[in-house]
Amino acid sequence: MTDVAQPPIVAVLGASGLIGEALSSFLLSKGYEVVPVARRFTPVQEAAWRGGWMRCPLVDADDESLRVSLAATRADIVVNCIGVLQDAPGSSAASANDEFVRRLVSTLLQRERPSLLVHVSIPGQSNDDRTEFSRGKRAAEATIKGSGLSHVILRPGFILADAAYGGSALMRALAVLPFDLPESLSERPFAVTDARDIGRTVAFLANEWQGGRRNWRASWDVMEDQASSVGEVLAGLATRLAGPERRIRVPSWMLTAASAAGDVVSRFGWRPPVRSTALAEMHRGVTGDPASWREATGMASPSGPTILSTISATVQERWFARLYGLKALIVGILVPFWIVSGSIAISVAFDPAVRILTDHGFGEALAKAITVATSLMDIAIGILIANRRTCRLGLLAGIALSLCYMVSAALVTPTLWLEPLGALVKTGPAIVLMMVGLAVFEDR
Repeated sequence: MTDVAQPPIVAVLGASGLIGEALSSFLLSKGYEVVPVARRFTPVQEAAWRGGWMRCPLVDADDESLRVSLAATRADIVVNCIGVLQDAPGSSAASANDEFVRRLVSTLLQRERPSLLVHVSIPGQSNDDRTEFSRGKRAAEATIKGSGLSHVILRPGFILADAAYGGSALMRALAVLPFDLPESLSERPFAVTDARDIGRTVAFLANEWQGGRRNWRASWDVMEDQASSVGEVLAGLATRLAGPERRIRVPSWMLTAASAAGDVVSRFGWRPPVRSTALAEMHRGVTGDPASWREATGMASPSGPTILSTISATVQERWFARLYGLKALIVGILVPFWIVSGSIAISVAFDPAVRILTDHGFGEALAKAITVATSLMDIAIGILIANRRTCRLGLLAGIALSLCYMVSAALVTPTLWLEPLGALVKTGPAIVLMMVGLAVFEDR
């Protein structure tokens, strides 16, 4: 009887992501004992969860490390929120969506104490799977169902949470722009899920566990009953965020080009919301049948418009929506700005650049050395900014070098400030742009 009365411990794997963070915060707010687990956490997450989290590179961990980490959580219920949309440097979709689940199931089966695995998957039917992402998720479901492990598979739709990341961030950004998506995409079904419904469902399972129920074999679609369309979700967000009326319909080829560009950018460590996999999944649509979830739990999701009406529409939310799209433009303009300016100075404009220094008393050899060094630094800064892992360092270096240029010019070549095209005067706005880049750098 003691085991029945004892509240279960819930381990949330992938707790730093959109679903994992929302789930961890919800359960903690309701008094459940939760251990958020992820490779890394943001400072805000660390502060909010007050040291109760556990850092672990779950997907890359070997079997023994995974076993030790799970044992350290002392969890009765393990919720897997890990998922990777598309391959990127250091991040394999197959490893995260399929192979990790196989190792996780094997590890849980070896435990002496009973465990419940709650796995967050995707809606839809296997015959509609066209991407490596969906096929991997479906293979993971098959592994779990065939394992004999007590499990519940949750299939949410388009998740809306207090935080915004990936597709939900993109939809917010589009909502404040005067653009409509192509009609073929806008009409696709797009069932909405309130992130809190995931939390309520796991809370229900925790309560059932505490009541003594140990054997689960369930798969539930957690979403609104009547699926909204992509266009309806976008219109609802536009209304909520006071965006402009839709006026310009984006052609399909533009989205295809944007997704191809997103695939290229992802090779540099970025996670753009528009990639070929995301576009393919949106074209497939998001549908499901929440009847079994509703019957088992007694819960019902509110309609899409009702969920959209709960989204915060404060000034900071509207700022985020407007700045999200500009973030890509900021990085996109700063990279060629630094690389091209350095390349020009070291090539076609090398002699004029050297002459500026020699005209102000520098020896020719020293002037050439300074020109080469500063040109290479410019190029290096552009390369640093282009890569996500080093972007912050590149922005800081760009600000420092720009200030150095301005101070040096004021001391050594003050007449450059009077140049007709105002090259040095324009350095100030460039510094501010890099400061804005730093301010909006974080994704989570």
